[in-house]
Amino acid sequence: MAVEPTKLRNIGIIAHIDAGKTTLTERMLFYCGFSHKVGEVDKGTTVTDFDPEEQQRGITIQSACVTFPYKDVRVNLIDTPGHVDFTAEVERSLRVLDGGVVVFSAREGVEAQSETVWRQADKYHVPRLAFINKMDREGVDFLATFNEIEQRLDARPIAVTLPVGAGPPHVRDAFRGVIDLVAMKLLVFTTESQGAVVQAEPVPETLRDEAGLWRSQMLDQLSLFSDELTACLLAEEQVPEDLIHCVLRQATLHDMIVPVFCGSALDGIGVQPLLDGVARYLPSPRDMPPVEGVDPQCKTEAKLLRKPDLDEPFCGLVFKIQADRHGDLHYVRVYSGQMKANSRVLNAGKDKKENVPQLWQIQADRRTQIDSVSVGDIVGVVGLRHSVTGDTLCDPKHPILLESIVFPETVISMAIEPESSTERKKLADVLEMMKRQDPTFHAVESVETGQTLISGMGELHLEVIKHRLLREFKLNVRVHHPRVSYRETIKGSVQATGTCHRSVGGQTLFAELDVQIEPFEGCRPITVAVGCGDALPAPLLAAAVETLRQEAEGGGQLGFPLMNVRLTVRGGRFREGESNDVAFRVAASDAYNTALREAGIVLLEPIMHLEIMTPEEYLGDFVSDLQKRRAIITHTHNRGRNTVIEAQAPLSELFGYSSAMRGLSQGRATCSMEPSTYGPAPPGVLESFM
Repeated sequence: MAVEPTKLRNIGIIAHIDAGKTTLTERMLFYCGFSHKVGEVDKGTTVTDFDPEEQQRGITIQSACVTFPYKDVRVNLIDTPGHVDFTAEVERSLRVLDGGVVVFSAREGVEAQSETVWRQADKYHVPRLAFINKMDREGVDFLATFNEIEQRLDARPIAVTLPVGAGPPHVRDAFRGVIDLVAMKLLVFTTESQGAVVQAEPVPETLRDEAGLWRSQMLDQLSLFSDELTACLLAEEQVPEDLIHCVLRQATLHDMIVPVFCGSALDGIGVQPLLDGVARYLPSPRDMPPVEGVDPQCKTEAKLLRKPDLDEPFCGLVFKIQADRHGDLHYVRVYSGQMKANSRVLNAGKDKKENVPQLWQIQADRRTQIDSVSVGDIVGVVGLRHSVTGDTLCDPKHPILLESIVFPETVISMAIEPESSTERKKLADVLEMMKRQDPTFHAVESVETGQTLISGMGELHLEVIKHRLLREFKLNVRVHHPRVSYRETIKGSVQATGTCHRSVGGQTLFAELDVQIEPFEGCRPITVAVGCGDALPAPLLAAAVETLRQEAEGGGQLGFPLMNVRLTVRGGRFREGESNDVAFRVAASDAYNTALREAGIVLLEPIMHLEIMTPEEYLGDFVSDLQKRRAIITHTHNRGRNTVIEAQAPLSELFGYSSAMRGLSQGRATCSMEPSTYGPAPPGVLESFM
């Protein structure tokens, strides 16, 4: 059933691991009538964590989409993972969402992965709200977390609700409700209704001064975005609530502020005001600017626009694939027009027509078949044959190619091999299906060893994949220890000449190509450029450039992928009747191999950004252990009673670090890590591959 785009909210719940995203999602679904019982993460009974691996581990691994009504809007909500190993799920969700809710723990504050997801939201210009969760825990600090949002994330937070009390029920001033700073009301969430019933009361006298101060700060900040509100303040008039909501909305839509809410998702406190904020302040598809693309059939880079309008030609983006033996489910965000079941669309990037036999509204692990989907909505499509994550689907009569989704490089690999030849085909099929589902998972079979090398974003990522192969698909495979995914680059700049002086089938082939190879840090790992003007005929030059690109993408001297390298064609010689594209491909290959050999090898290893939070008494032990692991400590600071250590460390030294960390701190420290950069590996590591 089509929904007016102004009544839609496409939002994502994003945060650091264990900040309470899934618990918050459960409360939202319960209060909106989607579910009749609040699921629990620890018991594996939540709506969005339906995968057995998620239920067993108590974490989110795959992003899950649910749709529910709230007051007069319909919310398409995507619950995303918090662990950095599954950052691709966050990346592709933010690419297609209109708004986000970023969850912070009031005890841990802004953590490492919080910064990562915030940067991802910045990249896609996603307006967002902040929810400071877990106000019912010991050691919480609302003000410190609020200030960290401003300082660490370079944001402009504006408190919309204020906590009343802090900490668990047994402490003297326990967390018991929130103050709505717009309406200046105390909101109490009744225990008997599990927080579903909200009672609005006058702000107690003891809290009136503090609430008034926070409200004044909110209005002062908002006055920067509204002349009408400024006029009310200067005239010392009461500012209408509708005006405050309007200014909050406009400033949020333009990514100028971040409205901040607070509460406890576990205890059902503060969730409804957040839902009100989603409906009031986050954008509908109509609030978003026209989506930009290019004409796939045109050589120019002229931009094409599609407004979020039903009268525009259809276009949408495939942002996720849920692989299944009986037919993959493609998640599609519709940016313009309408898509109907039993229709045909164009995959613009591949220039192939696709049949759309079935459309499904997705409710986590359940589906409801629908006849059509309109602008702004998210839908599941069954029956697409050629489309993968990042592909554009559009009206065949009005082609447009949208910007795809770029995923990070894998950093860790593991070898697996089937126990028997009968298992080999089954393994290949399963791995192919998993690659369609997860763009950060790669699998390559070695013809020489019979092993298959699978690569991912971290130890947990590969462990989950291993468990799926063994448990879900019941494959008999041997699994070897993980290993680091190294990269290669070069030491210096070298120019070499490749030649082709040979006779093939009685025909003389001649070509000479001058190629320069040099270290280069650009937006792409490998860059191939032309610096010889019109010295060579265009077809011969094109053949040489294509060969150089293929050679470079094939890896360096040690077989690892090349990065930070630029190849430039500086010139060449040809002869009429003796030079063709075959000759220049041979010369290009010869020039590449000669230049790469003379430039010298630099082996690069992945460096991780490590953030450890530990009680201060274990600080010395952690510093000593990190130094043994070749880590560089970049920063230490206090967060409440704990000390936070930020460091850069090679991934090869961090295998099994979670266990080591528990041993160093008697289980009291927490740690998160994410890929940071690549750095030169020690000489001994390079020598082991020579």
